[in-house]
Amino acid sequence: MNVAVTYEDGGIFQHFGHTKQFKLYEVDGSEVKPGDVVSAGGVGHGALAGFLKERGVDVLICGGIGGGAQTALAQAGIKLYGGVSGSADEAVRRLAEGTLACNPNVQCSRHGGHEDGSRQCGAHSCGGSCAR
Repeated sequence: MNVAVTYEDGGIFQHFGHTKQFKLYEVDGSEVKPGDVVSAGGVGHGALAGFLKERGVDVLICGGIGGGAQTALAQAGIKLYGGVSGSADEAVRRLAEGTLACNPNVQCSRHGGHEDGSRQCGAHSCGGSCAR
């Protein structure tokens, strides 16, 4: 299984549509092979689903994500684990173990900035659905 994580400085970037890079992993059973960091190439939101599909991604782990992007991922056949934070490597390890917790109500509708001035969805109640 190929897994992508929205990525920044070792952690899970908290706004899918604004992610600048992904860390891509290959998971075989409970074994996680070292991941590679790839640039998102400046595409955003719905276009990122195609970007991930072109790279053979089966599963996405991210923080906040909007409904349109969730739909694009579902249409691309990519399972979503949203509302996740912390270390990217640790999240993929937990996914491989079957213990990754995610937020089934993850939703971010505040694109273009937030009332606190941040462009990150972790700062408010963003959190789609968890793949199971």
